[in-house]
Amino acid sequence: MFLQRGHDVHGRNPKLPMVTLAEAYTRQKRRAGGDWHARITLGSTVAVEDDDERLIKGYSIQKLALACALLAKADRGELDPGRRVRLETADVIGGSGLYHLQPVHGDELTVAGVLTALLLVSDNTAVRLCGRLVPGPEVNEILASLGFARTRVATTADPARFFLGDTTARETHDLLARLAAGTLLSPQSSAFMLGVLRAPAGYHDGVRRDLSGPARARVATKHGADRDTRGAARHEAGVFFAEDGTPAVVYSLFADGLPAAADYGPTHPAVRAQAALGRIMLGSC
Repeated sequence: MFLQRGHDVHGRNPKLPMVTLAEAYTRQKRRAGGDWHARITLGSTVAVEDDDERLIKGYSIQKLALACALLAKADRGELDPGRRVRLETADVIGGSGLYHLQPVHGDELTVAGVLTALLLVSDNTAVRLCGRLVPGPEVNEILASLGFARTRVATTADPARFFLGDTTARETHDLLARLAAGTLLSPQSSAFMLGVLRAPAGYHDGVRRDLSGPARARVATKHGADRDTRGAARHEAGVFFAEDGTPAVVYSLFADGLPAAADYGPTHPAVRAQAALGRIMLGSC
């Protein structure tokens, strides 16, 4: 698939030379540094396939799999999206999200509301609330039943407490491809999850950063960021939809061992790379 080099946010500029998505990915990866693990498909065509089977820490990307596990249970009639769970102070942890910003707690939250916070603002407290609804071992059992052999949360001695665990770029890509195609969850659950991931209140520092408002609305995306002894990790995965609403591009971009571990903003080299690739991926739709 050839794309326009330097095209605008709508992918148009016929006077410019052509570049493949694979070439753009290689260039951006080299500029950002670190270790990359990625899979990008344009329809049924694999455009980028780079170390996508390596098991890596998913960080907040794992919230996609967690949400799918709970919604799969809801699809079986075993978890009511309207069920209420009380937000206790003991549940609250810092980092990304909104619940930790409240001076008091005790909210009565629906399962649907918890999942919205989990996906839209990547709320860490929402992970703990999910653990109270579906314990870690059961989350992993559901993920296995959905066909994911390696995407798992990391369980602890307390079934209700788990860490977000590991995945691969390929399995994350396949989760999103099946979600967008409507073959992973029910139509209702698929529409709910994709609607949250496409919402304008979500993450915009990565592939959506340099896109127009209407173009951003065509992207369902989730990011994950953290750091370890090897450096920074900056992940992003999602789906670009064509103007007719059909899924056109599915991308899974994982990068770790990166510099600038303290930079969680759009100036991080890997996030800049994701933004550049976002413009090119949109141009293929």
